[in-house]
Amino acid sequence: MSDLQKRTTIYFDPNIHRVLRIKSAELDRSVSELVNEAVKLSLAEDAEDLAAFDDRAHEPNLLFEDVVKELKLRGEI
Repeated sequence: MSDLQKRTTIYFDPNIHRVLRIKSAELDRSVSELVNEAVKLSLAEDAEDLAAFDDRAHEPNLLFEDVVKELKLRGEI
């Protein structure tokens, strides 16, 4: 383990832990590597979501009621 890595304790549901151990053995990777990869992927998705929110920040806000009324006026619902 590198000096840059930090140690922590994580409590998994027993079934999740079992699957992680099996996958770890099949891939010849540690459970820590699998968990780190999963967390990085999750954080990357969060970063994409935040970027999408920023991109849409200047779009006008539409009220649900107004959209429904407009659709009804146009005969679409």
